[in-house]
Amino acid sequence: MAEECTHDCSTCSANCSSRPQGIPKEELNVLSSVKHVIAVVSGKGGVGKSIVTSMLAVLMQRKGYKTAILDADITGPSIPKNFGLKERALSNGEFLLPVSTKTGIDIMSVNLLLEDETRPVVWRGPVIAGTVKQFWTDVVWDEVDYMFVDMPPGTGDVPLTVFQSLPVDGIIVVTTPQDLVSMIVQKAANMAKMMNVPVLGLVENMSYVVCPDCGKKMEIFGESKTHKIADKFGYELVGKLPIDARLTALCDKGIIELMENDYLDNAANVIEKKLANN
Repeated sequence: MAEECTHDCSTCSANCSSRPQGIPKEELNVLSSVKHVIAVVSGKGGVGKSIVTSMLAVLMQRKGYKTAILDADITGPSIPKNFGLKERALSNGEFLLPVSTKTGIDIMSVNLLLEDETRPVVWRGPVIAGTVKQFWTDVVWDEVDYMFVDMPPGTGDVPLTVFQSLPVDGIIVVTTPQDLVSMIVQKAANMAKMMNVPVLGLVENMSYVVCPDCGKKMEIFGESKTHKIADKFGYELVGKLPIDARLTALCDKGIIELMENDYLDNAANVIEKKLANN
């Protein structure tokens, strides 16, 4: 047992003798059904988890599945911006109702509950973790095939809450080409391993930029290290995102659902294949 044990296993990752085996997951409400939950994670911030989350939800929706996004990045929510959502989430008197995008992707984010989306969320860890739980238990997730959870960076309270409270089927780790990628992958993957959650694949963001004149791919952050890390840990590199001004513009305008690229097509196919029999 840890020296300063609080006896609250929901906020602790220590594998001590006092931890009950098989901590039960939080139950959905009676109006909800979610088949698969995929967490999009990284060991640090600023690597593009939100855009990867948004793109994967769009791609799976295009495949004919009902998709949803639970925005677990409570203090830095950006999912509503990507989809151009301005309206506030409503209640049916008992549960919260997610806001649907133009193509029918259901989204719940703290920004959909605030009167002013620029108002900072200044909450302590336990309150933030409790909010994430409520987004799972108190929101009507209607017949969702694939839910993507946009995680905050690091391995703190919220990632721990998601892994322990939600039935996560697997994670997508978002990385960048620099040497720092090794640390990013190891931090996220080691936490997933502690929580017995499989890594479905790695996505490298900011991989390259295409010269608008000659069409040459330029690796502005140097030679990618991601494939070496993937081989080292036995993970699959399922997609590479370039620095694409057109994609950035779509997010800024809130119309990411209009994207026309194949950057993450393979990632979507891998998710579909690996979770098909679950």
